Amino acid sequence: QVQLMESGGGLVQPGGSLSLTCTAPGNLFSGAVMGWYRQAPGGQRELVATITSGGTSDYGRSVEGRFTISANNAKKTAYLEMNDLKPEDTAVYYCNVRRRMTPVYNIWGQGTQVTVSS
Repeated sequence: QVQLMESGGGLVQPGGSLSLTCTAPGNLFSGAVMGWYRQAPGGQRELVATITSGGTSDYGRSVEGRFTISANNAKKTAYLEMNDLKPEDTAVYYCNVRRRMTPVYNIWGQGTQVTVSS
């Protein structure tokens, strides 16, 4: 079973910063989109940020201007820099890699907790 390797997250005070990293094994990132979605308790999973292997990024409205996603194709790794964190950013953040052309796949990481609290 394919597993994405996630790291980062933790506890930070409001206004602070955290970073997340996600690595996709093999050639999963080739021609694919990698990024993060988050889910707060009682809430639905929502887009945080994604980036294509060609470097095109997309952000959820609530994080735009505060979060930055980047990727290193050679390392098959995506990075999420989160700045000016707010309590409402508290959630489990899930890494995802998906490809809509053959071979098609949609793979989720196990998730990492981000808590913003004073």
